[in-house]
Amino acid sequence: MTRLRGPDAPLRAWFAAQGWRPAPFQREVWRRYLAGESGLLQTPTGSGKTLAAFGGPLLEALAARRRASGRAPAAPVKRPARGGKDAARRLQVLWITPLRALAVDTVRALRAPIEAVGLDWTVAMRTGDASARDRRLARSGQAEVLVTTPESLSLLLSYADTAPLLASVRCVIVDEWHELLGNKRGVLLQLALARLRRLEPALRIWGVSATLGNLEQARDALLPHCPQAQVVAGVAPKRFTLDTLLPGEDERFPWAGHLGLAQLPRVLERLMAERTSLLFANTRSQAELWHRALSAVWPEAPETLALHHGSLDPKLRAAAEQGLRAGSVRCVVATSSLDLGVDFPAVDQVLQIGSPKGVSRLLQRAGRARHRPGEAGHVVCVPTHALELVEYAAARAAVAAGTIESRPPPVLSLDVLAQHCVTLALGGGFEADALYEEVRRTHAFRTLDPLAWRAVLDFIVQGGAALAHYPDFRRVVRGEDGVYRVEDRRIALRHRLSIGTIASDGAVRVKLLRGGGLGSVEESFVGRLRPHDRFQFAGRTLELVRLEDMTAYVRVAKAGSGTVPKWQGGRMSLSGMLAHEVERLFAGPRDAPELRAIGRLLDLQQRLSALPAPGRLLVEWIRARGARHLFVFPFAGRQVHEGLAALLALRWGRLHANSFSFAANDYGLVLSPAQEVELDALDVETMLSPEALIDDLRESLNLAELARRQFRDIARVAGLLPPSLPGRAPRSMRQLQASSGLLFDVLRRHDPDHMLLALAEREVFAAQLDVVHLRTTLEDCSARRLDLHPLRTFTPLSFPLWAESMRGQLSTEDWRTRVQRAAAQLERRNRG
Repeated sequence: MTRLRGPDAPLRAWFAAQGWRPAPFQREVWRRYLAGESGLLQTPTGSGKTLAAFGGPLLEALAARRRASGRAPAAPVKRPARGGKDAARRLQVLWITPLRALAVDTVRALRAPIEAVGLDWTVAMRTGDASARDRRLARSGQAEVLVTTPESLSLLLSYADTAPLLASVRCVIVDEWHELLGNKRGVLLQLALARLRRLEPALRIWGVSATLGNLEQARDALLPHCPQAQVVAGVAPKRFTLDTLLPGEDERFPWAGHLGLAQLPRVLERLMAERTSLLFANTRSQAELWHRALSAVWPEAPETLALHHGSLDPKLRAAAEQGLRAGSVRCVVATSSLDLGVDFPAVDQVLQIGSPKGVSRLLQRAGRARHRPGEAGHVVCVPTHALELVEYAAARAAVAAGTIESRPPPVLSLDVLAQHCVTLALGGGFEADALYEEVRRTHAFRTLDPLAWRAVLDFIVQGGAALAHYPDFRRVVRGEDGVYRVEDRRIALRHRLSIGTIASDGAVRVKLLRGGGLGSVEESFVGRLRPHDRFQFAGRTLELVRLEDMTAYVRVAKAGSGTVPKWQGGRMSLSGMLAHEVERLFAGPRDAPELRAIGRLLDLQQRLSALPAPGRLLVEWIRARGARHLFVFPFAGRQVHEGLAALLALRWGRLHANSFSFAANDYGLVLSPAQEVELDALDVETMLSPEALIDDLRESLNLAELARRQFRDIARVAGLLPPSLPGRAPRSMRQLQASSGLLFDVLRRHDPDHMLLALAEREVFAAQLDVVHLRTTLEDCSARRLDLHPLRTFTPLSFPLWAESMRGQLSTEDWRTRVQRAAAQLERRNRG
């Protein structure tokens, strides 16, 4: 047998024993790590990324063992005495994961190669779900590898005695970096990594990411100190196939307003054809409804069908995951809670209910099937209405072209910076000038100016000018030595309880009267229920017994059905990139099965009006059902269209005094004037001008109210809304809104230049209105040829928007009945 040579020989020998061979990208990452480099690995899920990222630290430890034992490879490394002075030098690797659910799988995946190569290493986990043993190991440094989350890493930084432990870390591996990059959790991690780099300047950092449209920016955000760090390309993206459950040739398929349950027989047939399946829905409500529908027709034991979403109790989610691994569950109905890299090699197929709304999400979900290196990704798409068929064809075309969405990282999130400053003040203290230079070495705060930095310091010391007289806002004290510290134990406890940036949604725990917890629903939903009312949750029909201290005590109902909870923020917007691909396909050749399946619908759109196309802006001016409606189709995604609709309503009102209602979807928007008004192409062109955008947005929207809502989450992250202490009743969403609203009003009246007010307004423009893309959309509309069609009937494109505009005027049942009746009338009128 040939003896393997080279620094990676021990790992290659283990690979060979498993019947594997290290991929070139794995060996490249190992080589670069051993040379002292940091970098970003871009590779799809299931390609061997864990061993690529972790192999370098393993090989380094094996080399150190050989040196320490005089090349006697069997001699184990001598462990330092527990709690001794050398214990702080034991922690070697930090593995950062975005989800607590991933931590258990990660620990399991890391232990296998450690044991195989004979290292005497301990792997511990420090997350919100960690055991008491793991928490003790993390705090005392009695582990070589620590798997943790960004929030738990920040919590470690809040203890003064952890600095020596963290200074011993040689490597930080950030898994699923693409999931953290575009939000404030990523900003919090950037700040924590800057502190670790200060504790250990030679620290090596490696990120692991799925494919992104902005990989270099992702690299720079993670590694701002290494602007030329290598982006290592892993294996080529998985072969990807997409099938659609197409309607029959003579089958009536809805134009709008459905959840796809008409496809239930086809879906069940597909599920029964494979051993194990994941059925993805886009919202928690949709997942509950599909689970209930499948339960009613499920031909096997009920326990072989499971439900998994983010509002379920962790124990229920863990049971579903374990059932997938063990092969005892045949189907799990899930949301994005199972998007990430939990490893389920036994999953045979993935089904997607409705549009995935983005290419990256579709690829992530398709990769859950046959989650093994070299296996092709496959997804079966289940349309809920006709036009989603075009979105599936667009997603397939985008994947074939290699285009994927970008995730721009936030900058200057001063609420996160304020939280981090209090964490460091609690963890031994900081000097202002030194910390200013440290945070400016992050991507998120590289443009932080001295004035904004002084505002952050003033905020953590006294809350700002208007709050200076309230002791609760004096969290940090600047000592005579110039060091900022936290001295109040009550403030220390509250801060540690509130570390993190995940916004609270006013959750009410749902607990069986006799039994364990089931998860949580929003307070606004439970607040409408009375005792004995029934609702559907966690795959059960439940009866409310009582609501007490933000806990809903329930019993399982013996029969009947109930309403399904709705969660705020559940509706996804079609990505701008995929929306433009949809527009391109409308006018292109019908070379995809989905486009051929709705050929009659596309022909009808062409006959009544026109098909959208790049370079042409389709506008429909329709008199129907006793009213006028203006439909505009920029194909920029729901989020942009909502802001654009408010803007156009303002500008139209300037041209012709009137009031307007409006609605938006992913393809366009509709404005309905209250009074009769005439309209021509020049009016539309004037309304679509990109000039004076910000000023007109301020006038068209209730910006103060939008900022007030945004301020609640900002205030919580910044520490103005401390959590309830252990043993106390949790605060309700109504109480939080009242507290944040009072603070917002006080600051607007007495400190209008407060940094958090400015941040709230900036986030409204950037996050809620997406003003950058809104401006781009207006510029694009102005550059197109306007294609205005006066009509007396709705078209296949305008009808879903009209249906959306009616949603807020009718009850759910009345709305569904009216939409179905209107659709049937339109189809009869335009048949043939």
